[in-house]
Amino acid sequence: MIRVLVVEDDPVAAEAHRAYVERVAGFTVAGVVHAGNEAVRFCAKHPVDLVLLDFYLPDTHGLAVCAALRAANAPVDVIAVTSARDLSEVRAAVSSGVIQYLLKPFTFATLRGKLENYAAWRAQVAQPGEVGGQNDVDRMLSELRTPGAGPLPKGLSSTTLDAITAALGDAPEGLSAAAVATTVGIARVTARRYLEYLADNGIARRQPHYGSVGRPEVWYALVKA
Repeated sequence: MIRVLVVEDDPVAAEAHRAYVERVAGFTVAGVVHAGNEAVRFCAKHPVDLVLLDFYLPDTHGLAVCAALRAANAPVDVIAVTSARDLSEVRAAVSSGVIQYLLKPFTFATLRGKLENYAAWRAQVAQPGEVGGQNDVDRMLSELRTPGAGPLPKGLSSTTLDAITAALGDAPEGLSAAAVATTVGIARVTARRYLEYLADNGIARRQPHYGSVGRPEVWYALVKA
């Protein structure tokens, strides 16, 4: 099992990240902390393989945490989980040894892809011996960069899926299949198929919506990290 430390100052987001990690096969949460100094101390006392690191922490910046972990020779890898979009911070993250950079907000499917890519890369570099040549190095490094999501089911379009996801993103309270169909300009049965795909993959959640009369209608809302 790959042991993960979640470092996130927002308790709600921290719990969401913890739950997301636990849903990915081969990963387990070693701990959850809410500050940078706590993260460094935890890694010194407990076995950790991977740190999901927020950058904007109450006591320090995530880049300072990276530096402290490197100075302590902590045998951990770091995935940045942050809203920081400044190119200087992205460059600094790469220089600090961050192996992947995940922008907030994100869905479970996005994090799952990052973790699965990391697991594939880790399995490659954990093998004994030497690489045969440049192609082997390129292949191993590509494990971290290749999108982890598999192909869409037959009949689903990535363009339509993006449009439906965007529509849900504009409606945090959720939408019905009929409302999505009207917004995107597709048939209701088609909208429901896409929404069910999003729900089955942990990107959206189903929730009952009670009207004035009759049975509750199923609404769909994005699962935010």
